[in-house]
Amino acid sequence: MSEMITHVSDSDFDAQVLKSETPVLVDFWATWCGPCKAIAPVLEDIARDYQGRLKVVKLDIDQNQKTAIAYSVRSIPTLMVFKGGKVEAQQLGAVPKGQIAQMLDRVV
Repeated sequence: MSEMITHVSDSDFDAQVLKSETPVLVDFWATWCGPCKAIAPVLEDIARDYQGRLKVVKLDIDQNQKTAIAYSVRSIPTLMVFKGGKVEAQQLGAVPKGQIAQMLDRVV
């Protein structure tokens, strides 16, 4: 894992995501999820490309079920963009970088 992406948990989700000054891309994932592993390098690129304008975090749904349930995460990977404490955009599945960038450009 890079220094560009932070791991968050149920206990610090509020402080790290909902109260963040900058928009946050949350990757809801699990260690056993193949598509989650496939999208990881794309998220690294996104974190670099949007550095200073966007924070990228990962939340393991197996270890942090409370947050996953609160946001109705039913399949992974699920990407959600939070801005001002609210979900502004969402993407399901391992999608190409360009598709994620389009989603982010509408919000960031």
